[in-house]
Amino acid sequence: MKVLGIMGSPRIHGNTDLLLDQTLKGAQEAGADTEKIKITKVEVKPCLEDYGCAIMGICTIRDDMDVIYEKLLLADIIIVASPMFFYSVPAQLKSLIDRAQAIWARKYLLKQDVSGKKRKGAFIGVGATKGKNLFDGVMLTMKYFYDAIDVEYTDNLLFRQIDQKGEIKDHPTALADAFELGKKLVQS
Repeated sequence: MKVLGIMGSPRIHGNTDLLLDQTLKGAQEAGADTEKIKITKVEVKPCLEDYGCAIMGICTIRDDMDVIYEKLLLADIIIVASPMFFYSVPAQLKSLIDRAQAIWARKYLLKQDVSGKKRKGAFIGVGATKGKNLFDGVMLTMKYFYDAIDVEYTDNLLFRQIDQKGEIKDHPTALADAFELGKKLVQS
């Protein structure tokens, strides 16, 4: 079983990164092979909306998404982890999500089977505010991202009022919850 973690924070070794690492450790303990993409370490240009993907299901932009597309389609489980930036994801991660339009085009316009298997996805969100609607927008984004890449969106792990780098370590259950999420995704 292949588990792909997408670390969507520009802050390396911060709260989002720590949570994703624990989730991937849980998945490894449950027997999965894991891989982690750090969005700030890859070049993913924004979508140009030139609709080239509508013709062949392939994006016209050449960058690191060429490799990421394959990883997205081969993974059995995909976990996206992100801080909240104005109730959404950082621009770097949003570019990756927007570029999934090429897979959407294969699935919905070209009627291709994009994965050939049942797959699962989860989202880990970390936000500094305590607002009750903090994750509403991003959960819709994740729902449609996962649908576009033929993944069933099955779980969330959401943390409010976490801001300073490493602050998640002070949360009484966060790291253990992340570890258990990884195990659960692989075992269920």
